[in-house]
Amino acid sequence: MAEADGRTLGDEEVAAAERVIRSGMLNSVWGTEARALEREIERMYGSRHAITCSSGTAALHLSIVAAAPDPGDEVITTPITDFGTVAPILAQNAVPVFADVDPADGNLDPAAVAELIGPRTRAIMAVHLFGAPARVGELRALADEHGLTLIEDCAQAWLTELPGGGLAGTAGQVGCLSLQQWKHITCGDGGVTITDDDELARRMRLFADKGWDRAAGRSHAAFGLNYRMTELQAAVARAQLAKLPRVVADRRRTAVRLAEALEDLPGVRPPRPEGHSWWLFPVVCPDGDAPELAAHLATAGIPARAGYLAEPLNRAPVWDAPIYGASRYPLDGYEPNPCPQAEALVDRTLLVIDWNENYTSEHVDLIIQEMTKFRA
Repeated sequence: MAEADGRTLGDEEVAAAERVIRSGMLNSVWGTEARALEREIERMYGSRHAITCSSGTAALHLSIVAAAPDPGDEVITTPITDFGTVAPILAQNAVPVFADVDPADGNLDPAAVAELIGPRTRAIMAVHLFGAPARVGELRALADEHGLTLIEDCAQAWLTELPGGGLAGTAGQVGCLSLQQWKHITCGDGGVTITDDDELARRMRLFADKGWDRAAGRSHAAFGLNYRMTELQAAVARAQLAKLPRVVADRRRTAVRLAEALEDLPGVRPPRPEGHSWWLFPVVCPDGDAPELAAHLATAGIPARAGYLAEPLNRAPVWDAPIYGASRYPLDGYEPNPCPQAEALVDRTLLVIDWNENYTSEHVDLIIQEMTKFRA
């Protein structure tokens, strides 16, 4: 099959990088590219604020800073995600609480979230897994009912469309985007948070710049880290952002064709295509033979793998290890919740196929052929 990375890097990105280098200003504090990228993302998402930063994980850290948990407060999230979703919770001395997922798509189950909301819950962090829209309308209603912050991890979900309108990242108080190498668009590493809340934007921008109040001279108004995006990252990201609508449209065209072709294949549940932006193409095998099907597809040259993760995050070895130095604070006595639906997906029912905008009808035909052959 075609190269699975699907990068669209070309002359436009080379010209953008050269423009920055020839300007002599590579730092975004005094440059123009990062601020221009923020304005372009604000327009694309219809958001009041966009804050650039150095990575998708940094963007998620900024979102936790915006939620402002006290040490020991809880953030409810999903066990099927990259550790970058959870690391910022620990970095703010908060406690991740894992809620189970919808077995149809691996996204947070709002009913499971509702059962876990307690007196120390401060935020809900939803992940739009693989580009499929999570049920953030229900989660926002829960968050509003209990006075919580809803954070959307959209690292895999550029231009994912929500039921009823709007883009993933705009239903919660904060949305987080990633520009890491393997996302829909890339500048190697980079992140962006979006919000309509002036105060949350102020907190995130301060924290990303070492708490430096630039309007007050060399004065540090709050604790923060250096999460600044460079001008080189921003310039490349701007060139990539211009290509994003086509990238997502091309991914959708071939993915929808595959999803429709698999609808009647026994033992396979294709994803719902509505709103999906197809970072990966996930398939649920309810009979529990995802590992065998993945091995069959891989032998045929199709980049497929079972489970996505080695284990869901609620079963990761990190929870038995110290957090800071020899201390386990804030996890003293911590035991992650069981999440049977997530555990079943990762262990035996979830299969993912790498996807990108360069796939053709011939690639889709090969996948259909091999999946049909395996089922036969």
